[in-house]
Amino acid sequence: MGPYGSTVCSGVSSSASSSSSSSVTKPPAEIDGYLADAGYKVRSSDLRHVAQRLERLETVMVNSPNDLSQLASDAVLYNPSDLATWVDSLLSEFNHQPLISLPSDLDFPDAIINPTDLPNDTWTEHLPPPQQQQQQLTVVTAMEEDSGIRLVHLLVTCAESIQRGDLALAGSLIENMQTLLARVNTSCGIGKVAGYFIDALSRRIFSHQSVASAHENELLYHYFYEACPYLKFAHFTANQAILEAFQGHDCVHVIDFNLMHGLQWPALIQALALRPGGPPLLRLTGIGPPSPDGRDSLREIGLRLAELARSVNVRFAFRGVAASRLEDVKPWMLQVSPKEAVAVNSIMQLHRLLGSDPNRNSPIEMMLGWIRNLNPKIVTVVEQEADHNKTGFLDRFTEALYYYSTMFDSLEACAMQPEKALAEMYIQREICNVVCCEGAARVERHEPLGKWRARLGQAGFRPLHLGSNAFKQASMLLTLFSAEGYRVEENDGCLTLGWHSRPLIAASAWQVMPTAEATTANQPVVVINQNNNANHV
Repeated sequence: MGPYGSTVCSGVSSSASSSSSSSVTKPPAEIDGYLADAGYKVRSSDLRHVAQRLERLETVMVNSPNDLSQLASDAVLYNPSDLATWVDSLLSEFNHQPLISLPSDLDFPDAIINPTDLPNDTWTEHLPPPQQQQQQLTVVTAMEEDSGIRLVHLLVTCAESIQRGDLALAGSLIENMQTLLARVNTSCGIGKVAGYFIDALSRRIFSHQSVASAHENELLYHYFYEACPYLKFAHFTANQAILEAFQGHDCVHVIDFNLMHGLQWPALIQALALRPGGPPLLRLTGIGPPSPDGRDSLREIGLRLAELARSVNVRFAFRGVAASRLEDVKPWMLQVSPKEAVAVNSIMQLHRLLGSDPNRNSPIEMMLGWIRNLNPKIVTVVEQEADHNKTGFLDRFTEALYYYSTMFDSLEACAMQPEKALAEMYIQREICNVVCCEGAARVERHEPLGKWRARLGQAGFRPLHLGSNAFKQASMLLTLFSAEGYRVEENDGCLTLGWHSRPLIAASAWQVMPTAEATTANQPVVVINQNNNANHV
């Protein structure tokens, strides 16, 4: 086994809660006594007024863009236990000075008195009637929605501050958002998404970036695969296209740019076993990162696939190519034979080869050049249907915010714990890379299908129409998931999978243009040094 690969061969191959309230109503004077005993200088008749004023105060403070230090120093002159006077005094301060933002070290209490501060019988014997409870629930929901809208506004404002280089303001906004985040539901919806993006912005500003190990990435990839249909859709669609391209060939070779656990290939092996006329000889070259513990994990995956191939009488050979980065892979490592029908398979990998400057060559041009020189029967490409490679940080951040909000919505509809939590960690790491990193460290450079069409066309490829079989298989796949919001759509011979009206990933297939059709202008020339090959082998 050489330093770049290993070879394995097979000889044969919700219900609402309800509360009861007492019909006995205590006089206001007694309730006032309870409030006084709890240390609050306020009468029961004033509570509605105090709540309204507190809500107004909260709105003013959260939306203020400047410093609140002067107000903080003035506010200590008033007694917070005297709620009515205290709130009115703070609002008075706002009315006599410019609006300024809340500093990170200032923490105001909630707008509603904490029930734990009052005797138990006050709250058990004086519950509001059901209609009033519903009204209160509606008010709380509206306040939470309002807080969610404010979070989105502050997130975009913070990203804009970072783009301008005003990190001090961005840091202050992060502290404000963390305070506001406590007032929304962070287990789902905008609260959860905002929490991930606030964390990513904080890591960018305060340099708390971490690099996940290859083993962690593979583990989270597996849970993301199980929790939602996106990777299954990618595998099924690519496999169907590869199967059709291999018709009539007795020796076929699949080059997988991201082997991971080899989850994609059992289905193809079984499909080839059922092919009319008998299965071909299948060679699989799987590319993946080196194992941190020194194990040959690629070979272990190959052994499992070889055992499966043997059980269904498919002749099978496997070669593992260990590479930390896809651009480190060279054509000679793949050992392609001119007698083979070759398929190159890339599932959410090519975007890692893109650069941020469209005027400078990036590794993608070189790789597409040598892929074309392999003359494959088919190249299958699945990528995120997003535009996270924009030069401006604000544009990239805004696109990511809406894209991943939709992604999280789709996860909520179909995933169960603990798979969902680990699948969300997989997405969270993508978010952190898009938001936190720049330069070579930023590898999640997703681009939409239209840009990939243009790039692959310039590199000498033409699209292959994904047929009705691929569409039918993708549609049948969605029946395995209970959620009804997933949508498969055909787009000029390509297939997209999305949530409701938003496409989230796109699958396409390509073949090399005949020489007469190929546009050779500005194509990179790939020269393979035979002496170097001999040294490496």
